[in-house]
Amino acid sequence: MRPSALEHGFPDDAWVRELVRQALAEDVGAGDVSTALTVGSDARAKGQITARREGVVAGLPLLWRVWGELSSGIRVAAAVRDGTPVSPGQRVARVSGPAAPLLTGERTALNFLQHLSGIATLTARYVAVVAGTGCRVLDTRKTVPGWRSLAKYAVRAGGGHNHRQGLYDRVLIKDNHWAASRGGVPAAVARARRERPDLVVEVEVDCLEQLEAVLPLGVDWILLDNFDPPGVRAAVARRDAADPKRRTRLEVSGNVTLETARAYAQAGADAVSVGRLTHSAPALDLGLDLETVAGGKDEE
Repeated sequence: MRPSALEHGFPDDAWVRELVRQALAEDVGAGDVSTALTVGSDARAKGQITARREGVVAGLPLLWRVWGELSSGIRVAAAVRDGTPVSPGQRVARVSGPAAPLLTGERTALNFLQHLSGIATLTARYVAVVAGTGCRVLDTRKTVPGWRSLAKYAVRAGGGHNHRQGLYDRVLIKDNHWAASRGGVPAAVARARRERPDLVVEVEVDCLEQLEAVLPLGVDWILLDNFDPPGVRAAVARRDAADPKRRTRLEVSGNVTLETARAYAQAGADAVSVGRLTHSAPALDLGLDLETVAGGKDEE
């Protein structure tokens, strides 16, 4: 089974292809000397990638991209789809083909798969914590440079939602914008509505007094920064009083952990944004075990 490039919106773009090439160049450099000294050019192998910990898989399309850069003779067959929960010992994918390029690409392929699966796994845990509340789990821009589209893909595979891809696709007026804005936040919101009517407008507040000032502006989202759950409950009550149809939604950001996320959701937050999904998710432990194949028959 080969995953569709459209699965969870996999970013099959030039940026990702170049990232794969750079990752291989970083690891291989002038050559894989260990493999060159130990593996014959005609050796063939087969093996499987298995989960060593419980988690959620993401990044399988990258296996084809990594090994495809090294050899057209390598075959990869996924045993699950991205977004699938896996248990220790469960097969994730099979690989077969020339042994040398399989070994050369092993670490790069697993680096991609383990990192993205770690993001999907942590995201799925947050999604499970807030289940049944109607609260969404959002990511942030706190990503490893160059990896953003892949990291946000992994969040989707884990059941979460993307906030904004970059600075260009949402107007988010944060606290530092408050300090430096021309004419204050009301003028900035009016300018955004006038000049970029195609974009969602969000304003960050860090106290109820700021919330009261922003509510009449009718923005799409208000970000409640570092509120505690009672503060969120109070903010929801004030939003509902000013906007009974809840056209302005409330996002909670700051100190949203697995232990606190449900309390925020139950307080009425429409979404919680979690930077640690992409900047602190531990890699999911996955491993590749190869065996040589006699006679060149490497298919199971």
